[in-house]
Amino acid sequence: MRSVLLLAVLLAGCSTPVNAATPAEGAHDVVIYGGTCAAVTAAVQTKKMGKTVIVVSPDKHLGGLSSGGLGFTDTGNKAVIGGLSREFYQRIWKHYNEDAAWKWQKKEEYGNKGQGTPAIDGENRTMWIFEPHAAERVFEDFVKEHQIPVVRDELLDRAKGVKKDGAQITSITTLSGKTYTGKMFIDATYEGDLMAAAGVDYHVGREANSIYDEKWNGVQVGILHHQHHFGTMNISPYVIPGDPKSGLLPRITAEKPGEYGSGDKKVQAYCYRMCLTDKEENRIPFPKPDGYDPKQYELLLRVFEKGWRQTFNKFDPIPNHKTDTNNHGPFSTDNIGMNYDYPDASYERRKEILKEHETYQKGWLYFIANDPRVPKDVQEAMQKWGLPKDEFVDNGGWSHQIYVREARRMIGSYVMTENELLKRRPTPDSVGMGSYTIDSHNIQRYVTPEGHVQNEGDIGVGLKGPYEIAYGALVPKKGQANNLFVPVCVSSSHIAFGSIRMEPVFMILGESSATAAAMAIDADIAVQDVPYAKLREKLLKDGQVLEYTGPQKAGGVKKGLEFRALPGVVVDDEQAKTTGEWQIGSSQPNYVGDGYRAARKGEPATARYEARLPAAGKYEVRLSYSVNPNRATNATVEIHHAGGIEKVKVDQTKAAPIEGAFISLGVFEFSTDKPATVVVSNEGATGYVIADAVQWVEKK
Repeated sequence: MRSVLLLAVLLAGCSTPVNAATPAEGAHDVVIYGGTCAAVTAAVQTKKMGKTVIVVSPDKHLGGLSSGGLGFTDTGNKAVIGGLSREFYQRIWKHYNEDAAWKWQKKEEYGNKGQGTPAIDGENRTMWIFEPHAAERVFEDFVKEHQIPVVRDELLDRAKGVKKDGAQITSITTLSGKTYTGKMFIDATYEGDLMAAAGVDYHVGREANSIYDEKWNGVQVGILHHQHHFGTMNISPYVIPGDPKSGLLPRITAEKPGEYGSGDKKVQAYCYRMCLTDKEENRIPFPKPDGYDPKQYELLLRVFEKGWRQTFNKFDPIPNHKTDTNNHGPFSTDNIGMNYDYPDASYERRKEILKEHETYQKGWLYFIANDPRVPKDVQEAMQKWGLPKDEFVDNGGWSHQIYVREARRMIGSYVMTENELLKRRPTPDSVGMGSYTIDSHNIQRYVTPEGHVQNEGDIGVGLKGPYEIAYGALVPKKGQANNLFVPVCVSSSHIAFGSIRMEPVFMILGESSATAAAMAIDADIAVQDVPYAKLREKLLKDGQVLEYTGPQKAGGVKKGLEFRALPGVVVDDEQAKTTGEWQIGSSQPNYVGDGYRAARKGEPATARYEARLPAAGKYEVRLSYSVNPNRATNATVEIHHAGGIEKVKVDQTKAAPIEGAFISLGVFEFSTDKPATVVVSNEGATGYVIADAVQWVEKK
């Protein structure tokens, strides 16, 4: 008897995570299906709430994309990341605070570049940029420390594996025959498989703008927000340039893109967030994938022929001479149009889609590094990179998690739309916050009426500031599933999900879901009936951020200055007439209105501001911009006044002295017989040129 008790004590203290071979079937308070970052935070919070929990993961590795290559975190305003989500980044900081973590690079050599703000925040002991293996270690530590059972490589039987008693899910069964019963269930997958199998309403693709009274949701033909399109390159889509009879090049559809604002069933492109290295001792040369076909990349050659040289612009540095490499440009790692059936596809079909994506992306790398037709400067630069030997060691250095940017989205008790994100209407019952730019990657590549190739669907819309996420977005409509939470495939429109879908937010929502699940168990009520006041109290106690009331400073998104309250005549960037490529942003503080526009150096871009002044006379002309080290030191501004044209160079790396946002361009005489005009351009720019607002203040 004594030996049995001793064995029980030893097992209870075991730090090895429970794997698929460990018997863990049976009843649990909470059953979590998924292996994402949201699954882990939900499991940890469930244990903290005093409930039993099991994680049934369809994957071998924990953390989803956070441990699968996305190490250059899309954070937005870091001040609204709280609770276990913030603890994750604090643990990352702790890891990199040890000298042993810096194997291939000295810490001081790494620098401190992050998503608009420093990667390492020593004051708050957080770090936002990391290697995949470091993130996976944190997730594994979470489950070890809280003794959370995890079964891996267990796929839900989507056809008959979800048992319900009325609106209550009673159990789930995997394809291997294992059954898990629970009082509450959490679907923490990127695909929403449990949600769908439970009969909950969901949507795939883009809703028409008319459905939720939105602007940025439906088909966006003619909208070119980022650099991920062909712009004015005027590239022929045909095998023989200019000859439609020769047929289309690979990866271009002959289908019409649809009318602006209309809905469709198409899904934004997926890719693998690659971890690459240029450290020779740790580098695996890019392999030639099975099924490699150089014809698939003919369109890329035509892009290079136009002089495009931005291949490496999203090789974002993470520690130890590695990158988080993301899609960038008109023909890049995003596999546009090849994933439409993925959300609802069978497991077998999904494997085919994933394999095709892997072949395409590995082929893209191999093509650039080896095909003799690739420009020499690009090829030589690519040959310095390779896959890391010490990441994804069981998969040849290749990520185990594709970037499922969007799959199914629940239609739940409350649907989040761009109207909540852009503060057009209030959000009820906040359970967490988001703050990243409203963002969608391209959805289709088609032929324009003029006979050129073009991408469609890429959107980047700045926010006024952080926004709340409603509790109702985590739960189904009452009567469909009364004991289910969905913190990843949340109830939202396509374009709202484009901001919500960030990994820190998923961790936040996973924790909030678990807190509410425990409360629903204690009160023996449906998840839709959890009293928000009590939930809110507990979330705040645990460090979740439910509203943003903190200081507006660098490192967070500042609500823009209200231009109608500014003196004189003000024209914001939304009223400016633009040419060329301008991104819409709001990640840096001190701007007017809802955001600002940014143009890279390179292809010409202008923003023309025109105003009818109330009277002729002298006016001080001011320009607003958001400061950042990556700005141009020589942004070109032309002031068209009564005496002619004055050209001024503005150093936008230096803080603007007026209101923290404006700089004076000088005092000029203006007449009233024609508009007062200011033109901002990126002519000869050394960095990003910001076009925000122009102000004319009369001088008596």
